[in-house]
Amino acid sequence: MSPRSTIINNREIRIIGIDPGSRVTGYGIISKIGPQIGFVTCGTVRTDSKTAFSLRLLEIHEGLSEVISHYQPDTAAVEDMFVSRNPNTALKLGQARGVAILAALQAGISVQDYAARFIKQMVTGYGNADKDQVRNMVRDLLELNNLPSSDAADGLAAAICHAYQMGLPFSAAS
Repeated sequence: MSPRSTIINNREIRIIGIDPGSRVTGYGIISKIGPQIGFVTCGTVRTDSKTAFSLRLLEIHEGLSEVISHYQPDTAAVEDMFVSRNPNTALKLGQARGVAILAALQAGISVQDYAARFIKQMVTGYGNADKDQVRNMVRDLLELNNLPSSDAADGLAAAICHAYQMGLPFSAAS
C-alpha cells in the first residue's frame, strides 16, 4: 500500500498523533480545514500488565487500527523513543512504537517521527515542559473544555507539532 498523499488546500486534513507505550498508548486526532485546526478525538489504548507482552502488542495494534479505520486520518505523527536507562524498558517501548507505526502504515498513511523534546518545544515553547504544561497548552490551543489525560494530550501534542511542521496555518476552530 502506498501512503495517502496530503493535499494542503481547503479540504479537511486529519492528523493522528501517537504517544506509544507498552501499558498506555495515547492518541489524538486533529483536523485542519483552511487555516482552522480543531479537535476530533483523543484517548488511550490500555493494556493489562499481567497479560503476555506479545498479546499486549496485539492489543495496541488492534486498538490503534480501529481508531485509524474509524476516523480515517491522512497522516500520522509518532513520538520517538527517549533513551532509557533500563534496556528492557527501551526494548518494550520500541516494540510498542513499532506496532503503532505498523498500524498507520497498514492503513496507507504516512508517518513522521518527532522527539518528545521537539514536540514540547513546538507546542509549549519549552522543550523541557512537564506533562501538566503540555496538557494545559493542548487544551488552550484546541479550545477544549476539559483537560485530556496526559497520554492523550501527548498524542494531541504530536499531531499539533506535525501540523506546524507541515507548514499548515494554525488557529483554533471557533
